[in-house]
Amino acid sequence: MTIILIVISICLLILCITYFKINAFLSFLVVSLFSGLCLGIPPSELVGTVEKGVAGVMGSLTLIIVLGAMLGKIVAESGAAEIIAEQMVRLMGEKYLQWGLMLTGFVVGIPLFYGVGFVLLVPLIFSISYRYKLPAVYIGLPMLAALSVTHGFIPPHPSPVALVALFHADMGLTLIYGLLIAIPAIVLGGPIFARSLKNIQPSQESIFQEKGRSDKEEYRRPTVRVSLIVALLPVLLIILFTLLPYVVNTAKTALQQGIKFVGNPTVVMVIAICVATYLLGLKLGRSMANVMSVYESAVKDIAMILLIIAGSGIFKQVMEDSGVSLMLANTLQQLPISPLLLAWLITAVIRGCVGSATVAALTAAGVLLPIVTGGKVDPNLMVLAIGAGSLMFSHVNDTGFWLFKEYFGLSVKATLFSWSIMEAIVSIVGLLAVLLLQLILY
Repeated sequence: MTIILIVISICLLILCITYFKINAFLSFLVVSLFSGLCLGIPPSELVGTVEKGVAGVMGSLTLIIVLGAMLGKIVAESGAAEIIAEQMVRLMGEKYLQWGLMLTGFVVGIPLFYGVGFVLLVPLIFSISYRYKLPAVYIGLPMLAALSVTHGFIPPHPSPVALVALFHADMGLTLIYGLLIAIPAIVLGGPIFARSLKNIQPSQESIFQEKGRSDKEEYRRPTVRVSLIVALLPVLLIILFTLLPYVVNTAKTALQQGIKFVGNPTVVMVIAICVATYLLGLKLGRSMANVMSVYESAVKDIAMILLIIAGSGIFKQVMEDSGVSLMLANTLQQLPISPLLLAWLITAVIRGCVGSATVAALTAAGVLLPIVTGGKVDPNLMVLAIGAGSLMFSHVNDTGFWLFKEYFGLSVKATLFSWSIMEAIVSIVGLLAVLLLQLILY
């Protein structure tokens, strides 16, 4: 009966989001209250469970997500992302345009959220398409595949960061594993798959019109070197301080503590923000007030993402306080299937139902948490398996699907055969890479 109640709860969550069009945070909250009552949590304790769930998940990741959003916003507003893109295309040349755009999407996608990166880089795709007389889908999909993969696999994006916090994984190792997994996923889902899309032509005139720079013209533009340094700084610092203890003798207590402090993801993001404030703000002629207004705008943009993550924390806490987590752990562990494959499958099904990769990943995490806490699987690999599953089954209920369709002027059929298949490829390749990494590590 308990399993049936959990299935009903997840189905109810999916219905609230997809059919009744209720906000994802409110859906999480209402369904969690309903589930808590049905699973036997006393009403007098249920509110405490809700508050504990919010505090438990938000305390460890709010700063990272907020600071990550600020960094992405200043990289976009300063023109650094555009400069990186232009340089990558110039570096790779006409023959390797797809690979240049793929690399651009990967570098820019690390600090920028998917939606921001998409809108920011689509003008480059169309300008190159017009200049070299190449189909926009053929040259653009590799860049969008890279943006999508960084969104699903690599911190400081909200979903991977939230999963790391929920599973008590190691941010640095998750980042390193994520980079290793992202490479084959992007290559196969991007340039290689896009070779089959040369014949896809818009069924209508694209709604996109190239726009010139607006308010950015009054400020100086950063150099390529500065743009790359700021965009990649968080990743480089996290990798550095993750690997440092393995290559340097850190037996001295003071040195150990210093590395642990500076290598903390929150401290890394604070360092990155300080560097970005100077190099992409003050040094280019922006006032401190102007830079702070950019950061304030970034926080407003991610407010709902933070609430959705908080809602997933409530759902997770209800599962724990009701005792369902332990029962689920015993049941799921008895299934003749790899926990990583199970995680991918559950997340993929939820993604196909709700459309949102973030909601799918966080919903699945609440169900799969007991497997991780039971020590049956590497939490870093579990984060990535769920991330891979969250990219599967992108179709008409996904905003990314419609964003791609309308900007590129495609029919629904053409979008399914290009965008949806690309997402399926990066998801499946990501899963296979996670399973291969598990074999290598264990």
